Amino acid sequence: MAARVVIFFKTMQAARCPTDELSLTNCAVVSEKDLQSGQHVTVKTTPNHKFVFTVKTHHTVAPGTIAFSLPQRKWAGLSIGQEVEVANYNFDKSKQCIGAMTIEIDFLQKKSTDSSPYDSDKMAAEFIQQFNNQGFSVTQQLVFSFCDKLFGLMVKDIEAMDASILKGEPASGKKQKIDVGLMVGNSQVIFEKAENSSLTLVGKAKTKEARQTIINPDWNFEKMGIGGLDKEFSDIFRRAFASRVFPPDIVEQMGCKHVKGILLFGPPGCGKTLMARQIGKMLNAREPKIVNGPEILNKYVGESEANIRKLFAEAEEEQKRLGANSGLHIIIFDELDAICKQRGTGASSTGVHDTVVNQLLSKIDGVEQLNNILVIGMTNRPDLIDDALMRPGRFEVKMEIGLPDEKGRVQILTIHTNKMRGFNLLAVDVNIKELASETKNYSGAELEGLVRAAQSTAMNRHIKATSTVEVDMEKAEKLQVTRADFMGSLNNDIKPAFGTNQEDYSSYIMNGIIKWGDPVTHVLDDGELLVQQTKNSDRTPLVAVLLEGPPHSGKTALAAKIAEDSQFPFIKICSPDKMIGHSEISKCQAIKKVFDDAYKSQLSCVVVDDIERLLDYVPIGPRFSNLVLQALLVLLKKAPPKGRKLLIIGTTSRKDVLQEMEMLDAFSTTIHIPNISTGEQLVDALELLGSFTDKERASIAQQLKGKRVWIGIKKLLVLIEMSLQMDQDYRVTKFLSLLRDEGACNPGDGKQSWKQVKNKYKNFIQTGKWADCKCKRLTSALISHYFRI
Repeated sequence: MAARVVIFFKTMQAARCPTDELSLTNCAVVSEKDLQSGQHVTVKTTPNHKFVFTVKTHHTVAPGTIAFSLPQRKWAGLSIGQEVEVANYNFDKSKQCIGAMTIEIDFLQKKSTDSSPYDSDKMAAEFIQQFNNQGFSVTQQLVFSFCDKLFGLMVKDIEAMDASILKGEPASGKKQKIDVGLMVGNSQVIFEKAENSSLTLVGKAKTKEARQTIINPDWNFEKMGIGGLDKEFSDIFRRAFASRVFPPDIVEQMGCKHVKGILLFGPPGCGKTLMARQIGKMLNAREPKIVNGPEILNKYVGESEANIRKLFAEAEEEQKRLGANSGLHIIIFDELDAICKQRGTGASSTGVHDTVVNQLLSKIDGVEQLNNILVIGMTNRPDLIDDALMRPGRFEVKMEIGLPDEKGRVQILTIHTNKMRGFNLLAVDVNIKELASETKNYSGAELEGLVRAAQSTAMNRHIKATSTVEVDMEKAEKLQVTRADFMGSLNNDIKPAFGTNQEDYSSYIMNGIIKWGDPVTHVLDDGELLVQQTKNSDRTPLVAVLLEGPPHSGKTALAAKIAEDSQFPFIKICSPDKMIGHSEISKCQAIKKVFDDAYKSQLSCVVVDDIERLLDYVPIGPRFSNLVLQALLVLLKKAPPKGRKLLIIGTTSRKDVLQEMEMLDAFSTTIHIPNISTGEQLVDALELLGSFTDKERASIAQQLKGKRVWIGIKKLLVLIEMSLQMDQDYRVTKFLSLLRDEGACNPGDGKQSWKQVKNKYKNFIQTGKWADCKCKRLTSALISHYFRI
């Protein structure tokens, strides 16, 4: 139903303002029988002079009269008892909202001057609160009370707010001067002290900086010291701040409520705290209150809850005093998970965490709702926070601040090297784009650390290595940070927490990959295909492959090689040797952390090594950890978050065991890693290793001619190294002896012996009778040893 518009036109008599308090409101005062508070009127004093006022009602004003303060009467040239024509005035909010207003300021009375500095930013915020939704005209005069001092003001200039911003579009950049404008919550007030005034102003509001840039989605992030978070800022602006750009009455007409809470989560060092601080500056609000989570907690009963109440006390008082005109109060909780854990999970008998969560809930979205607050929470562990805080009306905007992409890393590195570039301290051979390409999975904090490490390396070149620490001033004047400084720091000093640690997998391939035959080449080729599938396929963001084969066949080395050649920014090996002494629960947590870290990178590779050892499997019994098994089954099948891709490479020596545990179905494909099975392959491996001379290899080849062997490359390396410790005349004999002792070489007719064994057990295996055999373990081992192809 459309609102009824009352058209008002009347001849009224000018009068003196009834109280000093009303004279500070900058409003004309009328009887409630004539007009309503908040209406805007034009007062026509002569045929050619009209003035716009906002009115308030007061019971002491007689009907038919309109009261003005002394500055208003001076500005409009009014005298007491003068008859004026008063009519309604409606602002066109698409053209007449004030974007920026310049005001000349001075002490109202010369005898009350002082030399104390006055913060123009606080002054501007207080001005907007006091005079929000009031009309102002160029040359208008008024009195303003601030810090118990009275100031005389005169409006010098008014610029209209960009209409594009009011529509939620990027600013057009056009500035339009207007004579009359409506003050809104997002207007900017610029104070300029009057000529010959002794007033001292400090703060940004004493200079003219268009406030539209603060509410415009196209922020200049580099000047704010932020890089790589353009999209996140844009999304937060759309969700949380769009409603605060519009005038309060439009928001009220829409029935729209402001967002009260934002939760920023993500890996450490990615800019959550920096972003939270800049949000306060973007909105031109008060200085944010920053609270570290643990600081809230207190050992005395009730004190923790009182600390929460104190944070909101100022906002509550201001909302009661000013209502919709109240300014925005920002409260930032760092490490929110420290105080807002899931209720009912704490071991403490006092239940302090629970009551703190209850108090915070009641303040953000309780019975007496505050509409002038914005609570920003930051955490690395969003899973620990109570669910009640996460619903709409509380921390309803949840934003992941992840690792920066290459474009973001270019921005961050540019920010941290700008000063060096300005003073010509950055060498010309430093390529920011190259550094961004080399720093995959680096967080913003780690990129800043990289720049600092490169700077310290460069400065260290100019320190004289004498008995005392001295700087070579002649060379220091020519100091420049070079590409070599950055690369040295990249390789030695700064490593990403969620990146690839080369030392982690280099130990598995320290002897290189010995391509002793086609089987090894085929495995590496298949591994490359799986890597390309993970990179390029949108249908399969999760690829899991199992490398299975007999012990010592080089499965872990091949898995590490495939992972290394992938050049993925995140590579992690989940190995049993890192979990010695762990309980089942802690082992599950460690495995889950590896996968959680992998999900934070756009491209990740996780090697799950020696799965049967992770499962604590032993054939006696048999025994295994069902808890770890179920955790692995879930993680192997869990698709990574949207936009992330994950390659999982598992290794096992007991495929039959994983088959019984129904784990093979969790892998996309299985690749068999065979042992060296012929004398020719073994000789090829010896040649690639270069351990024996040509004459020794020829002798070994002669001894193994026509015979079958069965030995893993890892075991072969051990036997070779043992043989090389002998005198040169006995090395071949010792090597062949070790092969026979290990059962890797049949000294008789190898083909016949293998054929006999195969025929003997062929029917036994095919019929599955071995499963009922009393000596099941021994038979299974025989089958695994002789028939794994």
